[in-house]
Amino acid sequence: MEPGFGQVRLVVEACGVCHTDSEFVEGQLPGLSFPVTPGHEVAGRIDVVGAGVRRWRAGDRVTVGWSGGHCGYCDPCRRGEFVHCEEGYITGATYPGGYAESMVVPASALARIPEELSAADAAPMACAGVTMFNSLRRSGARAGDLVAILGLGGLGHLGVQFAVKMGFRTAVIARGQEKAGLAMQLGAHHYIDSTATDVAAALRELGGARVVQATAANADAIAGTVDGLSPYGELLTLAVLADPLAVSPLQLILASKSIKGHPGGTAMDVEDTLDFAALHNIRPLVEQLPLDRADAAYQHMLANQARFRVVLTTHR
Repeated sequence: MEPGFGQVRLVVEACGVCHTDSEFVEGQLPGLSFPVTPGHEVAGRIDVVGAGVRRWRAGDRVTVGWSGGHCGYCDPCRRGEFVHCEEGYITGATYPGGYAESMVVPASALARIPEELSAADAAPMACAGVTMFNSLRRSGARAGDLVAILGLGGLGHLGVQFAVKMGFRTAVIARGQEKAGLAMQLGAHHYIDSTATDVAAALRELGGARVVQATAANADAIAGTVDGLSPYGELLTLAVLADPLAVSPLQLILASKSIKGHPGGTAMDVEDTLDFAALHNIRPLVEQLPLDRADAAYQHMLANQARFRVVLTTHR
């Protein structure tokens, strides 16, 4: 397929397999029509540049994330809030995604990959990485504050690395002692086993968390961190979860706490994430499988057996 105006064609080199892909496969996104090609953690090289595209050239190494471009005309776009574009361009839904050998994307969705990062390293940064990096840098936390990461999976293992390198005291909250060693290996200063202790009490003993980045897809576990927030503390809900949170206004009011959602980020946010990761030697832990084993990779992810991101590669 040839790119149209404002588009480029990518030769895909790597694509992360994400839990959110199941929303595409199972038709849970409104307005989605089949057939669907999922994949919104894409890394590759530009093959062909369409008319009207500036700055980008054939051969450039780029990623494409969840935010698959923007219209440039709606009110959020006119305010520079491209991630909230009313057209809602989503890679893999608005147009075919990265479980493929090539794809055509809007140039506005592209983020440049630093030379230090391989395609397999860069792909998960386009969604999981930017979600953790961007939400934390836009929070009210300041260097030296306590940041807690709830869950040590595809998002959480990157969040720990970003939090530590950004200068935060970093705590990991997970079930059991199985991941304690990995948490410390990634740089965490504290580990909280949620099966052995009251999470909120443990956070208060550490002085209270200025930010909790909730990546675990468990509403009760997320709500259980609120009483461990410091005054003005923020609970960032980052896991895609439809279940309601059992939190009372009283828990928030007396200490000026807040609960916020946060989308991953724009292409420029992804590029900032990649640059920061390259500068501080932050890498995802990935299992690579060839593209022709996409179904096996998808089922491996659904079974929560990935450590910690499955990445499809085309071995280019």
